Amino acid sequence: MSDAAFDTLKAAEALREAGVEEAHAKAIASTMRDAVTEGVATKADLAALETRLTVRLYGVALAAGAAVVALIKLLP
Repeated sequence: MSDAAFDTLKAAEALREAGVEEAHAKAIASTMRDAVTEGVATKADLAALETRLTVRLYGVALAAGAAVVALIKLLP
């Protein structure tokens, strides 16, 4: 779902500069990326959702219009 950006290299380098061993810094940065980006909606995700909602809204509007026309035809 997500292609949200998280710079693991930058995070790992910051951890290394703080005294964390390289292997641990890489593991921590990778875990942080997964936690931060999991389930995050991207612009593409939101655009796809907007398209689906727009199509459904037009469908509902069309059905409502057809119902109104049908009811008007039933009037004496």
